[in-house]
Formats: sequence, structure tokens, C-alpha cells
Amino acid sequence: MARYAMSIDMEKCVACNACVIACKNENNVPDGHAREWTVQIVEGVFPNLTMENYSERCHHCSNPPCVYTCPTGASHIIEGGIVKVTPEVCIGCKACVISCPYDARYVHPDGYVDKCTFCDHKVKEGKDPACVEICPTGCLTFGDLDDKKSEINKVISKRNYKKINAGAGTQPNLFFLTGKNGKKR
Repeated sequence: MARYAMSIDMEKCVACNACVIACKNENNVPDGHAREWTVQIVEGVFPNLTMENYSERCHHCSNPPCVYTCPTGASHIIEGGIVKVTPEVCIGCKACVISCPYDARYVHPDGYVDKCTFCDHKVKEGKDPACVEICPTGCLTFGDLDDKKSEINKVISKRNYKKINAGAGTQPNLFFLTGKNGKKR
């Protein structure tokens, strides 16, 4: 069995939105909505500024509150730890939207909740998610945390990383790479 995760190298990401467009095209995401997005944070006072760029999406948590709050079971975990929504079972109550600490869900115009699926249809074929395939800077790495030889394990074992809202207890499977070497956070 696999346990999928993704890392985002914040030193390589330029917030170009290629991942966002690839996701929209691959998954037929309607205009005005997104399964993933880019973030740019600028801090400081000129000329002493710092900037972080990264892409965001569902964190495919190991302890997902969205799954536990869903009254119909539409939100669920599939093989590999991927968190999914079954549109035909979703009643659009938004309990999962409210419980997600990452704002990673939206209500599709057809009335069901939608979100990133790590392109599970591609993963089943042994391919990477569309966002990983298209990234021009190579800042996205996807793989199986249970495979000690996987690229994702190689990357996170050599780099500093942080997890957003880690204190929420969700056990997110998105790793934001910060420094070249050193102690992991």
C-alpha cells in the first residue's frame, strides 16, 4: 500500500501558475474555481524584503477533518491516502469546506464539493499529477512516503521543510521545502 505526498520547493517556485492551468485542463475545473492556486508572501520593509512563492492545494491529510465531518461519506480516503469527494454522494452542505484548515475545497457549480485529487486517475497509471508534470522549475515532487527509495523521501530527507497549520492535528502530506540542508521542522 502507498501513502502519497507532495513537496513544494519554495526556493524554486516562481508562482507562474503553470500548475494551476494544468490542473484546470486535466480535471475540467470550471472557470472561476481552482483545485490549486499559487501564493506569494512578501514581508519586510523596502529594501529589506523577503518573498515566498509556493503552490497550494489539498494537503491530503492522514487525519482529515473534512472526511470526519462529512455526513454522507462523500468525502473519503482512497488507496494511497488520497482524500476524495464522490460528487454523486455529496449534498453540498459545506461541512467539509468549513472544517478544512487549508481552504482547499470549493462548491462546484453543479452543487457538489470539489478539490485536488493528486490526479489519482494519472497516479493509477503510474504517472505524476498534471501539476508535477508541467512545472517549469521542477519545484514539485510527488511520490510514496512508504517507499524509502522514492524521490519524495529523498527530497524531504535532505531539506528543511515546514507543514502549514501542522498544529491543527491533520497530519498534512504536503511538505514546503525551505532551506537547502539542516534540521527538518
